Amino acid sequence: MARGRRPGSSGTREAILAAARDQFGEKGYDGATIRGIARQAGVDPALVHHYFGAKDQVFVAAMDLPYDPADLLRSIIAESTDDPARAENAIRSLLEAWERPDGRTTMLALVRSAVSNDRAAAMIRGFLTDAIAHRAVGPAGVTPIQAGLIASQLIGLLVLRYVIAIEPIASATHDDIVAYYAPALRAVLESAGGRLAGSASDPVR
Repeated sequence: MARGRRPGSSGTREAILAAARDQFGEKGYDGATIRGIARQAGVDPALVHHYFGAKDQVFVAAMDLPYDPADLLRSIIAESTDDPARAENAIRSLLEAWERPDGRTTMLALVRSAVSNDRAAAMIRGFLTDAIAHRAVGPAGVTPIQAGLIASQLIGLLVLRYVIAIEPIASATHDDIVAYYAPALRAVLESAGGRLAGSASDPVR
C-alpha cells in the first residue's frame, strides 16, 4: 500500500532514491517504472520527474554513478560531429572519467556485474537502450543505430581495458588508444548513417 504523499519533506529525494533502488533491484530496469517508484516513495510521479528527470536519469542517481554515461556518450557524439578532430579529445575525456578515483570503483562494479550476472546485464542493457534512444541521439542528425554502434565500440574498449585487462590494451597510453579509436568513431559518424539508417537525401522507405 502506498504511503501518504509528502512532497514538502526534506527526505523526499532520499525516499525516491531508496524506492528506486528497491524497484530496480526487484524488477530490473525495464520492469521498474516512475509510477512504481513514486508509489513506493509515497510521492506524486511528477515529483520524481522534478527531482531527477526521466527513468534513465533516476537510474543514474539511484546507482550513485559518478557521471551519467548517456550524457558522456552524447558529448562524445556531439564533439565528434561538430569537428572530427575533436573526436580525439572526446575519447580522452572518456578514459579520464573512468580513471577518476571517485568513479572508477562504482563503474567497475557496475560493468563487472553486467558481465557476470544475467539480471544485472539486462538492467544495464535496458538503461543503455533507453538512454541512447532518448538522450544520446540527436546531435547533427545522429541516428539510434549510429549511437548504438559508437556505444558498443566504447563499451568494448572499457571492458577490455578496465575489467578483463587484456594486454596491450590495459597498459596502452591514452595517446595510443585515441590514435586507433578516433578514426573508427569518425567512420561511424561520417559514413554509416547513410547506409544503415538512411539520411535526408536517401530516406528509409
